[in-house]
Amino acid sequence: MIVPGNSAFSLSASLKNFIKTAALKAGVEIRRIPRDENQTPVVSYRPSGPSIGNVLLSHAILPFQLKEGERIPHSHAGHWRGVQIAKTFVELNYSVDVIDVHDHSFVPEKNYSFFIDFYENLERLAPLLNPDCVKILYIQMAYWTFQNSAEYRRLWELLQRRGISLNPKRQLTPHRSIEFADCAILHGNDFVLSTFKHANKPAYCVPMSTPVLYPWPDQKDWESCRTRFVWFGNHGFLHKGLDLVLEAFTEMPEYELVVCGELKYEKEFVKAFHKELYETPNIHTIGWVDTHSPAFLELANSCVGTIYPACSEGGSGSIIHCMHAGIIPIMSRECGVDLYDNSGILLRNCSIDEIKEAIRTLASLPARDLEERARKAWSFVRANHTRDKFAREFKNVIVKIANDRAAQRSHEKADTAVLASSGSVPFPLTPESERVQGGGQAS
Repeated sequence: MIVPGNSAFSLSASLKNFIKTAALKAGVEIRRIPRDENQTPVVSYRPSGPSIGNVLLSHAILPFQLKEGERIPHSHAGHWRGVQIAKTFVELNYSVDVIDVHDHSFVPEKNYSFFIDFYENLERLAPLLNPDCVKILYIQMAYWTFQNSAEYRRLWELLQRRGISLNPKRQLTPHRSIEFADCAILHGNDFVLSTFKHANKPAYCVPMSTPVLYPWPDQKDWESCRTRFVWFGNHGFLHKGLDLVLEAFTEMPEYELVVCGELKYEKEFVKAFHKELYETPNIHTIGWVDTHSPAFLELANSCVGTIYPACSEGGSGSIIHCMHAGIIPIMSRECGVDLYDNSGILLRNCSIDEIKEAIRTLASLPARDLEERARKAWSFVRANHTRDKFAREFKNVIVKIANDRAAQRSHEKADTAVLASSGSVPFPLTPESERVQGGGQAS
């Protein structure tokens, strides 16, 4: 159900209870298994009835360690998503153990039906898991070799263009998680999936979610906001193309840019681009804006578009969030988000000239066309990128994977029985040998 207006600012009571000791009242048992002082705990959840199996989840542990009265942080959509994933498995009558994604010392001591890894634990743990455990990589970023090289390419281009040398901020640790996975789940598009195609693993797409649902901005003045844009992003400013956007707007004084980002984490970048950020009249640097605040809605209603020429994303939550607020996207293909029905502008090479052309093109449209594009984007994400939609689709994917694996095991047993009755020696029919080959298609 899509929740209108300000009611979307609150978490559902069931999800809040799930991560607290108060969930005991709902029949869900929560255990925090202590380890030595240098290790993060294992947080365990049990269904109210009999458990049909165990699930191991390797995820950021923060949202699972909240104290009574604390709310799931909305600084990143992944916090809520991780809790919802655990909740889904408990609703399906699985017991769930959660370890931190950076926990490199955990050793499984039980059989698991599923292992879902959000980063790099899969390669280490795969050989330690029972052979019939379904190992799933949850893809949040493009493949590490693509992402790392893409950022270095941007660093090199900046050095050649401006003589500015910066350190990389979004480098991924090399790992072979997809190579050790049975399948993958992702919320990006075909671009993201293409960076993993070498592994030839089945993949299932689930929609990104957003922590806030905004009503359609009926009172937005499209005529007055047509020349005002926003860059809205997390750390990794160069990786996400802020340098290119700043340079474009310094050459276009007739257009305004609002910069929203965590400046305290980017001191090196801020120093290099101090003139553009703080001494350019048409560029307004305001830092991070809480998406739950009235200030964000005020900002959204004053801007026609968001510009995000990122060089590598697993599916940009920033773009989805801005679309929810009625802002038209101008973005790179590498953002991992599909444009719906001409609702925005897709950048092909992210050159400064191309960015300037996209800004002029959008700003020159009649007000009614701007409103129509924004409405298309808003309607699309309201229908496809909400927490309710994610919860339903993720549950459907897990049920499908479980059913497919059960059918596969039944088939394996039947084939083994036939071969044994013929007197021949059967080749061991493992999940690996029977896996369906070919990457899945993101929808």
